[in-house]
Amino acid sequence: MSACGAPAAPTIDAASVQSTSAAAAFTAVAQTQAALPTNTTVPPTETFTQTPLPTDTLVPSPTLDTLVTPTVTLLPTLTPQPSIASSDCNKPLLSWQGPSASFTLVNETKPAGKIILMMSVLTKTGECGYLHIYSDSFTGPAGSYSAAAFVDGKKNFKVFGAFDIKPISWKIIVRNDVIVAKGGCYPNC
Repeated sequence: MSACGAPAAPTIDAASVQSTSAAAAFTAVAQTQAALPTNTTVPPTETFTQTPLPTDTLVPSPTLDTLVTPTVTLLPTLTPQPSIASSDCNKPLLSWQGPSASFTLVNETKPAGKIILMMSVLTKTGECGYLHIYSDSFTGPAGSYSAAAFVDGKKNFKVFGAFDIKPISWKIIVRNDVIVAKGGCYPNC
């Protein structure tokens, strides 16, 4: 019947469809890869170094004896001191090597409020951190202190102070405008 009539519809081979699909997929992947930016090398950054300052070259004067050797004086070089990064001191200081001081907290805020005190210290030996203060009496190392207090009361406020502490007895006095440290004789000094 088909010999005399219309030609038969072509049939699609399943293997040809699979090959064509695979070729199209690989082409899409290749085009995607080609569109991606390529890695480029970053030029090296310049590293700064300390260059010695130029020195004056001595020029012999007409009256200078050629047998005299000029004296050159070298300037001393500074040795950098180790620095303490602030993050190194952001920790509780639970023990220390040097001498200790004793502290008593005195509340002179008006009207009196509840004090939450934080004291940070840096000792002469380089130890640093903050003290855990759980009561009105506590100990800490001799050194340089920064103090901050939050006063919780009818009117909440913050107050700050800084002082050097020697290994004796101290009163830490919190007032409305400042935190101060007084030696053991306070308030009868």
